[in-house]
Amino acid sequence: MKICVIGAGNGGQALAAYLALRGFDVALYNRSAWRIAPIVKTNKIKVEGEINATAEISFATTDIVQAIRDRQLLMVVVPAFAHRDIVKKIAPLLEDGQVVVLNPGRTAGALEFYNTLKEENVRKNVVIAEAQTFVFASRASNPGVVRIFRIKNAVPVAALPSRKNRELEKTLLKVMPEFEIAPSTLYTSFNNIGAVFHPATIILNTGWVESTFGKFEFYFEGISQSVAKVLEAIDRERCEVAKKFGIEPMTAVQWLAYAYDVRGSNLYDAIHNNEGYRGIQAPTSLENRYILEDVPTSLVPISAFGQLAGVRTPVIDSIIQLSSLIMEIDFFKEGRNFEKLHLQGKTIEQIKHIMEEGEV
Repeated sequence: MKICVIGAGNGGQALAAYLALRGFDVALYNRSAWRIAPIVKTNKIKVEGEINATAEISFATTDIVQAIRDRQLLMVVVPAFAHRDIVKKIAPLLEDGQVVVLNPGRTAGALEFYNTLKEENVRKNVVIAEAQTFVFASRASNPGVVRIFRIKNAVPVAALPSRKNRELEKTLLKVMPEFEIAPSTLYTSFNNIGAVFHPATIILNTGWVESTFGKFEFYFEGISQSVAKVLEAIDRERCEVAKKFGIEPMTAVQWLAYAYDVRGSNLYDAIHNNEGYRGIQAPTSLENRYILEDVPTSLVPISAFGQLAGVRTPVIDSIIQLSSLIMEIDFFKEGRNFEKLHLQGKTIEQIKHIMEEGEV
């Protein structure tokens, strides 16, 4: 199978190398040349950590036409705020039978992708899917060198519309058995664990990030007992919203057991029992994905779904407000709100249908 990985950040490089080491024909695309310059020259990516090997991919390029031509599986590994731009870029190039997976979609990523394809009048028979989270905990130390701290045991993934799950399964599970097919994107979107772990932790460690340039372990040092209490409150709000849409949510503690085989009597203990998080440093500044991605594409839509369902989300809303103040961006306005998702005026039942079938 020919695969294209779109995005060459730490996740994209890790995934491209991982798939190449499994024997697949892998192309790697990135918008900017500097990030992939060493890979363009050698076609090689060095992997450290849980895997120690040098992978050889087919090619790396800044030419999106070359990158996705005749590629059956397109693995999108860019920040969720860039999904819409990626759709517009690849829309006229898509081919019948291609499978596009957002790694991850965050909340309602597949729906945004689906809506944008409709806006672009794409008629090709493609599968759009979103993963609940990214399959690795990874960081890139240099272009062409990436460390995989841990490979998750399992990652739920679903297609939109859900009737295409069978096609998704036939393609994706041949490549990565770590994925598990979920019933619909309702499940993957509302079990978005990044919404719980990332934004509040970075906001509550703002002073430390700015004074040390992120020289502390994000999970082990950044998540203290008190910070963990805030994360638990966000998790409860997320789970209550999910239930209103007919989804039995996985709590953050349950997810850590599912993805990493770690357990704890509370969220603090479970996080600190996860050796997969050992050594993961905090972002070096507040201009990072934990705010700029997870707030607008995770917390904002969860808050909007909660408002429709009559579920109060005061802790989630407070993190959105603090993030907006610090970054000088109105995330409620700029994020995946109901206007951006074309869900204004819809009922819960209509939204459930849209998130499963793509159309009313």
